[in-house]
Amino acid sequence: MTNKAFKTGLIVAVFFAAWHTCWALLVAMGWAQAVIDFVFWMHFIKPPYTVGPFNIWTSVILVGATAAIGFVIGYLFVLIWSAFQRHAA
Repeated sequence: MTNKAFKTGLIVAVFFAAWHTCWALLVAMGWAQAVIDFVFWMHFIKPPYTVGPFNIWTSVILVGATAAIGFVIGYLFVLIWSAFQRHAA
């Protein structure tokens, strides 16, 4: 079970990190403001935010923090799922 939790944690961490790496690349290319404006527009929201300038260290923190959060979420999900499966059996 611990091995599955670890693997799932890694999978979710990689997904979160990849998603936020894409966002950091959009910021670096200067396309992020148009993307976020479009996303808000699709949800009938007037865009309240302005995307700041790209900073490599901010992007490293963003990707690292979201990867860590993703790992914890994936890991805990498997532990909780396994606990419920044991009680259901």
